Amino acid sequence: MSGRARLALCAYAATLLAAGALIPLVDGVGWLVQAAVLLGVQSGVGALARRVPLARTLTIGVQTLVTLLLLTLVFVRDHALFGVLPGPEALMRLGELLVAGGEDVGTYAIPAPMTDGIKLMVVGGVVLIGLAVDALAVTFRSAAPAGLPLLALYSVAAGLSDGGASWLWFLLAASGYLMLLLAEGRDRLSQWGRVFGGAARNSGGLADGLAGVGGGSSPVRTGRRIGVLALGIALVAPLALPALDSGLLGGKGPGNGRGSGGGTISAVNPLVSLQNNLNQPDNREVMTYRSNIENPQSLYLRILALDEFNGSEWRSSTRRLTDVPDRLPQPTGLGRDVSVTEVRTNISASRSYQQTYLPLPYPASEVRVGGRWRYEPEGRTLVGDDGQTTRGAQYEVGSLVVEPTAAQLAAAGPPPQELVREYTQVPGSLPGVVAETAEQVTEGASNAYEQAVKLQDWFASDGGFTYDTTVTSGTGSSAIARFLRDREGFCIHFSFSMAAMARTLGIPARVAVGFTPGTMKADGAISVGLRDAHAWPELYFEGVGWTRFEPTPSRGSTPSWTRPEVPTDSASDVAQPSADTSAEPSAAPSAEDSCPPQLRQEGGCGPSQEPGAALPTDRGTPAGTVLLVVLAAVLVLVLPLSPLLWRTRARNRRLGSGGRTPADAAARTLAAWREISDEAWDHGIAPDESLTPRKAAARIVRLGRLDTTAAEAVHRIAGSVEQVLYAPEPRPSAGLAEDALKVRAGLRASAGRGARLRATLLPRSSVRVVWAVAERRTAVAERWAGRPGAGRWTARLRRLTRQHG
Repeated sequence: MSGRARLALCAYAATLLAAGALIPLVDGVGWLVQAAVLLGVQSGVGALARRVPLARTLTIGVQTLVTLLLLTLVFVRDHALFGVLPGPEALMRLGELLVAGGEDVGTYAIPAPMTDGIKLMVVGGVVLIGLAVDALAVTFRSAAPAGLPLLALYSVAAGLSDGGASWLWFLLAASGYLMLLLAEGRDRLSQWGRVFGGAARNSGGLADGLAGVGGGSSPVRTGRRIGVLALGIALVAPLALPALDSGLLGGKGPGNGRGSGGGTISAVNPLVSLQNNLNQPDNREVMTYRSNIENPQSLYLRILALDEFNGSEWRSSTRRLTDVPDRLPQPTGLGRDVSVTEVRTNISASRSYQQTYLPLPYPASEVRVGGRWRYEPEGRTLVGDDGQTTRGAQYEVGSLVVEPTAAQLAAAGPPPQELVREYTQVPGSLPGVVAETAEQVTEGASNAYEQAVKLQDWFASDGGFTYDTTVTSGTGSSAIARFLRDREGFCIHFSFSMAAMARTLGIPARVAVGFTPGTMKADGAISVGLRDAHAWPELYFEGVGWTRFEPTPSRGSTPSWTRPEVPTDSASDVAQPSADTSAEPSAAPSAEDSCPPQLRQEGGCGPSQEPGAALPTDRGTPAGTVLLVVLAAVLVLVLPLSPLLWRTRARNRRLGSGGRTPADAAARTLAAWREISDEAWDHGIAPDESLTPRKAAARIVRLGRLDTTAAEAVHRIAGSVEQVLYAPEPRPSAGLAEDALKVRAGLRASAGRGARLRATLLPRSSVRVVWAVAERRTAVAERWAGRPGAGRWTARLRRLTRQHG
């Protein structure tokens, strides 16, 4: 094995060994296999490019292009041109995945689920680190700096895992780097032959001067020093990074930051630790409450609604916050003919339960709570302001128990168009099987209500689904398709899938996250624990408003309006409460109390700066970003096609029509000869300038295995060239362009498929561009040398050139 091949193999192995430190950060190791395959292809392309050989920068460019094609093929195939070319849509989708992955990394607890965004970041990061290592260690033959990207990969993993990256991963990463240094040392020493280490040291002798100070060769000593320094930095760097409690890139993640396991729903994304909560061995209590509701099993404690589905995840839209009103406004879409009862609930949160959204029965009509809270009208949620959390909170909530009948839901009119546009949007990445399955399940339904009930019953009982909290969560389009195929999951899968399917049917839908009613205690209070964390879909019906459905089997309670026997209306139902039902003063914080000090000093109280609560300034993609993406796509597509484009332009210029003078006719003849010479060169027949045109034509016919038509065309052009070069009065020739095209067709017909592809995409004659640039540079240098004082600058330039090889 050659020295460079050994270096490439060691660079590949070192990158994979360092990537092993990322294993504790995410669920599963399938991503590592995928990264290894992509990294192997990338390294193989680099080896082939260096064997051609290509220039160093061009080798890295080819590897970068192949890497982009591979990532496009693996992650955004549905958005790519022909399934592999990264067009503008594919690049935009990659950007969206990276943004979603960054948000997931900042929210999910370790080990994080392998969402599409996190997978792109992990696999793409390893492949890019591998590209940097290969470029430094193999292409530029400098293995020592290649330790920096390896060090960065390990240090990030060690700092984020908070001890999860054990000494084993460190030893593996360090071994890979030392192996790379050793391979480079052997490669360098082999180029010099045997290393002269000097004779035995005699005081004052000549051998003493040759040996220098210390034993061993200088390259080996340098490699040892670099290795020791890099290992020392690798040991110290993780200690300097901040230890994170549980989140991947900030935030407390699940729990209160002490100990391991356990936790509650995160304030940034309530799905972060939902699966962890459901799998806790100890159902730790997070809150208790007392209520005068007749059926406590219907009292879900709702935290917030996820109303935006971007293909990678369901998330809460960014909306403006207001002060908490004394009386919350009438719920959207609720009519006066629907049976409504108002109940009171007193809730006490545990001191270990800390998150920003206040759990409330839905729809709340009045909230009395101390502290700094803001109100989000669309989702009817309360959000903590300026660090306010639910830790130890005690509050009283008035809420409405809305009990529509099946007939009222079935007779619901069309919802407002604004609401339909927002809450029926589905991403283009949503697989077609989702809509197809929704149509099949709801076949025969005569209205949206019947469609919703059919969907709920299919998930809960008729579809053969299994409730399993150990299934990898995932919230994107691929996770929904996988859930519909495997038919096993927990509340996240059931609620997200039903909401997405409802949207494909034109029914406005969103996903609510919170807690199921909990367990009754002996003293009459109800206890809510970690395992009561839950997610459920809410569908909108005009005249009723947002309505809860329960597709998850063995969880929560099935709404009465979806059961076959629905109770009829009675005269004892309490009438719709008016806005002045309660005359008691509200304990809700005033605008002055809820306004942050900084904003109060500025004379106003703007929207909360809490994540998920800021006022959006621009929901669309900036025009500059779109322009950069388009320019990058054009560059990516044009760069590898530049030899083809140059060759096509040169052919059209040479075979195009020119002037009518004898000089023009001679130029056309020589251009046609240059064209068939380059075409033969592209197909593997290198030009031989020592041959006459007639012998060169015979050589092209023989080596190119041309048929009669093409052979005659070659000889006709060669005869015209001889007329131009040797005849006193050259005879003008006609049909030169047609003859050149015949020669090209003959060469392509006799060549194999691979040779034709090479001649088209990577024509050998395109090296003439490099020659032309070199000639131009030489001409400029000669002109520069003739200027006064140029000798001094030329000498400096030569010294710099020698120093940099």
